[in-house]
Amino acid sequence: MKRTLYVSGMMALAMLVLTLASTLGEARSTLERATLKVAGETLSVEVARQADERATGLMNRDTLAPDAGMLFVYPRQQPPEASFWMYRTRIPLDIAFLGADGEVRAIRHMRPCQAESSAECPSYAAEVPFRAALEVNAGYFRRHGIEAGDHLSIAPLLSPR
Repeated sequence: MKRTLYVSGMMALAMLVLTLASTLGEARSTLERATLKVAGETLSVEVARQADERATGLMNRDTLAPDAGMLFVYPRQQPPEASFWMYRTRIPLDIAFLGADGEVRAIRHMRPCQAESSAECPSYAAEVPFRAALEVNAGYFRRHGIEAGDHLSIAPLLSPR
C-alpha cells in the first residue's frame, strides 16, 4: 500500500512540475492589451509603455502566437540611434519602427540571443526617428506585405494611460 501511495505521489509531483515548467516560457503578462488591424487581419498586441516594460519586452518567452506582437510606445519621438536588442529573447522577431502617424519607417529582422552577457548580443538601431515600435514573429511583415511607407492605426494607443 505504501508503495502505491509513493508512486501516485511522485506522479502527482511530476505532473505539477511539468505544468509549472510549461508556463515559464509563456510569461504571464499584465501589460495592457490592444488590437491592431494589419493588412486586413487582426493582430493582438501587448502594449509596453513604461521603461521597465519596454526593457523587458519579449524576453524569456518560448513562443509568440502567430497573430500576436508587442507594441512599444514612447512618450516622445526617439532618435535614429535608439536601438533594440535581443538579450534573453528566444524567438526570432521582426520589428517595425513607426512614426506618430503610424507610418512604418523601417523594418529590421532580429535573431535570438542567449548569450550570458547582454554585451555579447547585437543591437538593432532604428536608423530613423520613431514614436513606437512593433515586434512580431519573424517573417510576419513579409507574409502580410507590410513594408516601409505603409501605415498602421496606432494613434489611439499613443496617448498616455
